[in-house]
Amino acid sequence: MRHEFFITVYHLNLSKMPAKIRLQRNGRKRYAYYHIVIADSRAPRDGRNVERIGSYNPNTNPATIDLDFDKAIAWLNNGAQPTDTVRAILSYKGVMYKKHLLGGVAKGAFTAEEAETRFEAWVAAKASKVQAKKDGLVSSSESSKKAQLEMEAKKNTERANAIAKRNAEAAAAAKAAAAPAPVVEEEVAEEAAPEETEG
Repeated sequence: MRHEFFITVYHLNLSKMPAKIRLQRNGRKRYAYYHIVIADSRAPRDGRNVERIGSYNPNTNPATIDLDFDKAIAWLNNGAQPTDTVRAILSYKGVMYKKHLLGGVAKGAFTAEEAETRFEAWVAAKASKVQAKKDGLVSSSESSKKAQLEMEAKKNTERANAIAKRNAEAAAAAKAAAAPAPVVEEEVAEEAAPEETEG
């Protein structure tokens, strides 16, 4: 009898626990990725969790988010409170907007079909924004590579011109050093000739 009482109390406490939707850190040092989990708010960050509903990898650009949409909606409707970062992730994926629309349907503000139409329009607009960002990242990386190649080509031509100029100066100096030697002998001979006539 006493054993059954403890089990009942444990289940009551579990059903009334203050659930949080939060991030659980994984990965190595300076390269973290996170699991999106449902956990008791009193549990430690990387401690025991109730359920894992997704993952978040901020190391990619844009960040990679994998989320079980239906489980996230169900936990939010059951009263789980997301942390600030998870709330931003849920907003980014449209979970918070979907919950908002379902609240409007429950109040009778509009029909479920209209809510679904609004949500699909939002998803399409969000997908186009994300694709534009990805395209911008690709084009900016390509333009930076092109600019870097042009700069390297310019430096190479400047370096080649400087080497050619140095080689030309060295060849001219060598040619000049070889040619003036007979001219000096003739001058010495001319100086010696006037001395002989004087005597």
